[in-house]
Parts: sequence; C-alpha cells; structure tokens
Amino acid sequence: MERVNRKIALVTMDVRLPGETQGLDRTAFIAGMLADAGYEVDLITSSFQHWDKAQRNTADPAYQTHGYRVVFIDAPNYSKNVTPSRVRNHTIVSRRLAEYFKRHNDYGLVLAKVPPNDMALVCAKYAEEAGIPFVVDVNDLWPEAMRMVFDVPLLSPLLFRGFKRDAEAVYARTTAAIGTSEEYALRPSKYMNHVIPHITVYVGNDVSAFDAEAAAHASLVRKPEDEFWVTYAGTIGTSYDIRTMVLAADHLKRCGHADVRMVILGDGPLAPELRQLAAQLGCNCTFLGYRPHEEMAAYLQASDVLVNSFVKKAPQSIVSKIGDYLAAGKPMINTLANEEFTRKVTNDGFGVNIASEDPDALAAAILELQERPQVRARMGAAARRIAEEQFDRPVAYQRIVKLVDNLLSE
Repeated sequence: MERVNRKIALVTMDVRLPGETQGLDRTAFIAGMLADAGYEVDLITSSFQHWDKAQRNTADPAYQTHGYRVVFIDAPNYSKNVTPSRVRNHTIVSRRLAEYFKRHNDYGLVLAKVPPNDMALVCAKYAEEAGIPFVVDVNDLWPEAMRMVFDVPLLSPLLFRGFKRDAEAVYARTTAAIGTSEEYALRPSKYMNHVIPHITVYVGNDVSAFDAEAAAHASLVRKPEDEFWVTYAGTIGTSYDIRTMVLAADHLKRCGHADVRMVILGDGPLAPELRQLAAQLGCNCTFLGYRPHEEMAAYLQASDVLVNSFVKKAPQSIVSKIGDYLAAGKPMINTLANEEFTRKVTNDGFGVNIASEDPDALAAAILELQERPQVRARMGAAARRIAEEQFDRPVAYQRIVKLVDNLLSE
C-alpha cells in the first residue's frame, strides 16, 4: 500500500500569527489543528504583515514554536488595503511563491486562502502539476468586494478583469472547497458548473478563550448603570455603516432617549470624519478606537445590544466578528442584506434584521429591544448557543481536518 504524503502547504498572505497584533487568526488556527492531527504543516506567508503594514522580523525564533513551520516569502511594503502598491506586492510574491514551489516539490496537499486570487492560482497550478489535492478556503470575493471601494462604470470591469480571470482559473482546478459562509463554499462549484466537495466553516473564535479574555478585562469597562449600550466592533470603512449609528444616536437623544449610547470599537479610514460628525451633533456616541481583542471581548459582554452594521451594497456574507458577537451572548441588530445571513439571524433567533442606511429604523429597533428585556435575554441565550455549536473553532474546525483526512485517504 502506498504511503500517504502527510506534508501540507497552507498558503495565505495576510495571516496573523501567534503573538502578533489583533491575535491568532483563522489560518494560523487551522495550521495548529492540522499539526495536532499529525500532519507536517508549512504555513507559507508573506514577510510583510498586512494588518500592521510593516515587515516582520522573520528571524524571530518565536515564529517556529507552534507545532508547524512558518515559511516567509519576501514581499515589498504597501500602505493601504486598496492601492497599486498592494497589487505590485501580490505580483512579486506570486512569482516568488512559484519559485519556492519549484524548489520544494514535496507536498501531499495544498490549502490556499482566497483571496488573493493570483497567489491561489500559483498554488492551484503547482497542485495540478504535482497531481495532489488542492483545497481553497474562500474568505472573501474578489473582485466583488473591491467594487465597494472603487466602482466606476466601464472602468472598474476593466481594472478588475484580472482578478475575475484568476478566480475562475483557481476554481477550475479546485479539488474541494471550504467557505466562511455557504455562499463562499459554493463559489468554486458555480464556476465549474458542477458541485465539488465543500464545507461551510464559519470564521468563528475560541469561545472559552473569549470568555477568559472578557473576564480578565471586565474591570477596564466603565459602564454607567443608567446607560443602554449599543455597540459596534470592527473596521470603520466603506462597507460598514457607522454613519447611520451616529445619526440614530442623534435622533434618539433629540427624542428624549439620552440614556442610549452608541459605543464604536475599531478604527479605519472613515473614523476621523465620523468622529467629527458625532462631535458636531453632540450625540451620545463614543469612539474608543482600536482595542486589543481581549478588551473588545469585555466591551461586547458589557453591552446591551450589538450591531452588525453594513451599507446597502456591501458584498460580505458571514464576517469574522460574528463569532465574537454571538459568544458575548447579546441580541444583534443586523443591517447586512446578505440573504444567507439574514435567514440565519431569523431562523436561529439571535437578533433582528432591519434596512441598512436608515437611522429611523435603527433607532426604532434599539428602542424596541430596550423596552423588552425578556426578548433580549432570549435572543442573547440563542446567540450564545449558536456560538458554542457552530462558531467555536476547536469544535467547528475539526471538519477541516476531516476533509483533509478524506482527501488524502482517497
């Protein structure tokens, strides 16, 4: 019987490794679980840390102490998420990744995070030539998400044509797919016109770690007993509708509900503008800026209601923050129009869906939840149950290990 090659290349360009800013992320967690399952894992990533926009000290021995080997591909800097210098970064890294695979042609399976599409295509071509399984972990849709930032008729389709071409070429070579939502998991099958093996595994979090972090940092949160907190955590950028939260806070205060406070955790390109708007209106809206994950956990648990706030055209599906929101055990107001997630909010009973970019609708939803503590308690309990059953990484990610087991055994 032929011996199974248990060496895996796990490729991503925007991983957060243990000990880095904003905490351990999905791909690093997958690497750890596969290593614990007995696989020899090479996590291949960029020397450039996407989240900090800075070069890593790749010689730091701490990177090699987590049960898997980290392989760094030298990469140039870029300063913003959407900029020509990031495209140049991806082009250079893709070429160097292809050169790496020519020198290290000994893997039994390749698992690549998508996006970026061009680097996933390098992985797909290597796996095809080597005759080994190729698995994609679809975390976002390019170029669809890019059109939120830059959408110019006639021009955008031309600019993003390469991203679409690469996506189609990647999915045509895919053996199996993982997705952070059902929509994402099915995307490769859509391109191939027939269903391939696929699983939906939400980004999620480690629920027990979330609880420990929140408990350890609870004393940092100063919440007046007479305030009702409606909280958002995440990026303050183009896809995320924080402006409506500010306008709803102003509406509520003018209508005599000065006890309601919007609490905004996070940072992003629109933060200065929205801080200024809140100051001009004099509304009850507190911008706390970026907080480490452990502090964010404490704020979420101290809040009364959490808001998953998106603009109308947002292409996102089930985003990473949802695991933390659900673990906090609080009711959710959702403005994301994605059909899969709105259905989940309703069917699982952990929140309400409202129209996006509508301050009056948001204010009304907040007041209804404020006035119905039993409903909040029921929704919060449902949120926590779903977190434990579907979003807890140590449990949910075992499905990824099982998928790899099955592909290699075949």
